[in-house]
Order: sequence, then C-alpha cells, then structure tokens
Amino acid sequence: MATDNVHEGHRARVRKKFLLNGLDGFEQHEALEFLLFYCVHMKNTSELAHRLLDAFGSLSAVFDAPYDALRNFGLSESQASFLKLIPEMARLYIDDKHNNINKVVDYDNIGDSILRKFIGRENENVLLLLLDAKGKEVFCGIVSKGSLNNTNLPIRKIVDFALRYNAKSAIIAHNHPSGLALPSRDDLEATANVSNALSLIGVRLLDHYIVADNDCVSLAQSGIAPALFEI
Repeated sequence: MATDNVHEGHRARVRKKFLLNGLDGFEQHEALEFLLFYCVHMKNTSELAHRLLDAFGSLSAVFDAPYDALRNFGLSESQASFLKLIPEMARLYIDDKHNNINKVVDYDNIGDSILRKFIGRENENVLLLLLDAKGKEVFCGIVSKGSLNNTNLPIRKIVDFALRYNAKSAIIAHNHPSGLALPSRDDLEATANVSNALSLIGVRLLDHYIVADNDCVSLAQSGIAPALFEI
C-alpha cells in the first residue's frame, strides 16, 4: 500500500505539472513516462520510458515502431496498442484541425496537407484526391493499403471513384515508409497507367506525390516526368 501511495503521489505531481504548463519543460522520457501512466498501472513508468527510448532511439521512433516490435520488447497487447494509437490520433487531430470546410484545394500548400494524411502509416498506402470542375475537393481518402515496401495503384478503383464523384481532375499520392521520397521506375509506369485510364473518362491527373517521413515530392513540379502531366 505504501508503494502504491508513492506512485500515486508522483503521478499526481506530474499531472499537475502538465496541467499548469502542458508538455513545455518535459524531457522526452518525462513525456513518455506521463503517457505510460494511462496504460501501465501502479508501477514506476520512468524506467520503462527510458528503456523504450534506449531501445528505439527517440520518442517518435517508439510511436512508429511496429506493433510486433513493441510486443517483443515486452509490452502487453493493450500497452502496445495504446502506443500505436498515438500517431493515429495525431493524424486525425491534425487533419480535422486543418480541415477546409469550403473544400477549395490550396495548391501552394497541398504538399503539407498530403503529408498529414500519412502520419503514423507504417505500410505503403495510396491516397486519392478528387476535384470537381471548380477545383473543389469531392473525395479524399486511402484507396489501397500494401506491405511495408510495396503496394499497387488500384487503377480500376481510382477510375470507379472518379466516375462516382463526377470528378474532373485527380491527384494521387503514396508513401515510401522505408525509403526516399523519390519515384521508382514502377512508380512512373503506374502513374502513366493511371493518367491514361483517367483520361479515357475525361479526368485529368494533376499530380502524383511521393511521401517519405517528412518529405513530399511532387512529380509534376519536380520535372522528373513532365510528359505524364501534359494534357
């Protein structure tokens, strides 16, 4: 009982510190220790926080670690799931915070918007953004999920969505979780195939973004494959 009181007293002090100043002044291990309060009960989470940071290298790396790696580290199912929830919730929060209710696409900042869509995604995903004749967003979502190193651009699904939403133009994006934000030969071929398929139904492919970590490369703006976007 005395040990429980010690832990509870420490946790109360940390919570008070957080409520007064947020996470300002918290070191990474202190922030992680505080977060672990909510999935590790009546134990000293400071040591666990230090061990997690030592094992994975940084706070973001802990959250980005695969579920199996966290389980192999020794965390329970609920503890590993809780940590995996953090980047997913961060993506939902940021996406909602910056949601444009008028749905007018800001081409100057679209790279930042696309980056937000890939926060916490460990495997390759394909994002489709569809626009109407006025350039307003009519659909934006993940249309394909793959493995850590591979996914396919689902051409038929992209075309079906474009028809369903009566789109006039489209932007696609996919991420390279374990690589660079540079297109492979397969990426360029797949982009050409999507562009050709969309053109048959009167939809213009405006761009294809490649995402890796905090980097986002526009194929249309980079000049890597200018012919793909000349319609």
